[in-house]
Amino acid sequence: MTAFIRINKFFTEQGICSRREADRLIESGAVTINGRAAKLGDRVSRSDVIACDGQVIPWGKAAVYIKYHKPVGVVTTSESHVPRNIIAEIGHPERIFPIGRLDKDSSGLILLTNDGDIVNEILRTEFGHEREYVVEVDRPFDRRFLDHMAGGVKVLGTMTKPCKVSRVGPNRFRIILTEGRNRQIRRMCSVLGYRVTSLHRVRIMHITIDKLAVGEWRELTAQEREKLLEAVGRG
Repeated sequence: MTAFIRINKFFTEQGICSRREADRLIESGAVTINGRAAKLGDRVSRSDVIACDGQVIPWGKAAVYIKYHKPVGVVTTSESHVPRNIIAEIGHPERIFPIGRLDKDSSGLILLTNDGDIVNEILRTEFGHEREYVVEVDRPFDRRFLDHMAGGVKVLGTMTKPCKVSRVGPNRFRIILTEGRNRQIRRMCSVLGYRVTSLHRVRIMHITIDKLAVGEWRELTAQEREKLLEAVGRG
């Protein structure tokens, strides 16, 4: 049986743009199916030739975007020889790779994809995409510690960007960064005389770890996927 999908879903599955932007392209007359102008709601299959502004869009593999609750001990690398590498732990049938990283000793949310173009769009610091963490240090801290973390800390000769920091407990805090330097939070705490004992990422942009058990992964929902594409300028 031939599988049909809506024309706007074709655009998102190929990682081109969001459904909303695809609808705009269709309404503008830029999209054709087998040489005729596409209409909203049209359905297509692999036997159809789809073009945008005269350029044929090949039926490649659908773009995959998943979120994973990384346990402590899993290594964020695509190198197959590394024990407990993240790709082997997930075992996804597509060839995917992580967007950014989490240290081996850290846990929490990480995104993976087969869409190479979106990686830099998410990681580029000038876009200011938020990443939220819950952190525990080895002893209680005072208000000055929170203020110093929020205002910026000199790490390896360069000041970190201002960020949002709030207390969760005597030695636990929540921090929202818009940059992602290597081991940034651990190094910031070390400069101020504290050692991180637990670091857990709970959010990347609008995507949260809610209801995702340790070691579990799933594909982004349609809404999460749409907002992700829009946030990186594909919507």
